[in-house]
Amino acid sequence: MLSQKSIRTKFILQLVSASATLIVIFSAILYQTIKISVFETITSSLRDYAAVIEKEIAPSNTALEYAFIHPVLPPEIRAKVVFLPKKNRTVELKQHAKGDQQLLSIFQPIWAHPHAFVVLTQEITQTDKMLERILRDILLINLSAIFLILFYALFLSRMLLVPIKILANKLSAMNEAFLRPVDTDTLPEEFLPLGKGINRLIDRIQTFVKYQKELFIGTAHELKTPLAVMKTKNEVTLLRPRESEKYIEALQSNIQAINEMNAMIGAILEIGRQEGAQFEEPAPIDLVAFLQERVTNFKILAHQEGKKIQLDIQTKYYQIVTQKTLLIHILQNFVQNAIKFSPNEGTITIRAYETPLEFMVTVEDEGEGIDETKDLFAPFKRYGNKGGTGLGLFLAKGAADALGATIHIANRPEKKGAIASLSLPKNQQKINKKRHR
Repeated sequence: MLSQKSIRTKFILQLVSASATLIVIFSAILYQTIKISVFETITSSLRDYAAVIEKEIAPSNTALEYAFIHPVLPPEIRAKVVFLPKKNRTVELKQHAKGDQQLLSIFQPIWAHPHAFVVLTQEITQTDKMLERILRDILLINLSAIFLILFYALFLSRMLLVPIKILANKLSAMNEAFLRPVDTDTLPEEFLPLGKGINRLIDRIQTFVKYQKELFIGTAHELKTPLAVMKTKNEVTLLRPRESEKYIEALQSNIQAINEMNAMIGAILEIGRQEGAQFEEPAPIDLVAFLQERVTNFKILAHQEGKKIQLDIQTKYYQIVTQKTLLIHILQNFVQNAIKFSPNEGTITIRAYETPLEFMVTVEDEGEGIDETKDLFAPFKRYGNKGGTGLGLFLAKGAADALGATIHIANRPEKKGAIASLSLPKNQQKINKKRHR
């Protein structure tokens, strides 16, 4: 049974109904054309005979009908003269039945008398039966054609679904340990966008699985090391009695290690919160007003660290539909890193501007810069002499991927420091621009 929700069912029904309608219309036109052609041939012949006879016959009796035989008439045509009190003296045709016979008569006025007509009658029973046979044959051909179209529609729909079934089988055989891109070279052109979309999804899944594995391994390593150090210090401290200062030193070292582990656990929990934020309903915001509001808070944070933040926005209004929480997370990470690595009295510049294809937000610091050969977005990777869990940029990268945006970090080309950039593509973010005059 074909489901009513199936595209294949709808395709078959639409193809069969449209084809059947065209066949019926064409057959009706064909039958009417054949019928008209046959009757026009008979009618034309009767007109010719009536025109010849009309010129030769002069009625001798003006009150009675009478039949006659004329040498030009074939045997199947009967002729007679009738008197009818008609005002309209035009040639008329009349088809009528007599018993089992079908007859066609033509009434030709005889100009020698105002009420006289010569009537030629031809039996068309066989012609009528022939037309009925033609109609039955056309109906049988129509039914056969509709069944053939139905079978063709079933075959064609099955053939069109083959690429989808192949893709479905490949996807069902995949798991996180066996992810292979779909070979788009073997797909029909109509399925190329689907194949490419699946491959992009597979790439994202592979990246996600890779980072998750790195995260789990890194988490275990980062927590195991301080625990082992704490255990060793405690064991050494307990080997023999010591001064109270040594115990206090050991406890303070343990508290510091515990604080570092708590910070790491907090960062790991932040990953869970960020994944939950990916399900946040996108909402429209004015990105310019949003940046101005956030920078006010960032300035307070930078002032506490003895640093300054300046804002350079080159557009007055820019509306975007996005997930606000993820966007805040990216910007907050950029600014916190810039504050961390900038020197005292350093200036952090936040810029925002449009290009034909994207809206850019950059955060520039005056620190030592970065090593561009390193993967800065890998989890638990720390660079420089500053502390941290090494998960900030990893989380920012995940948030950007969820938004369909891209982030990039590079050294400033003209001066010391690094520049972190966020690119929001217009075609992916459903951006609606509005200019203030």
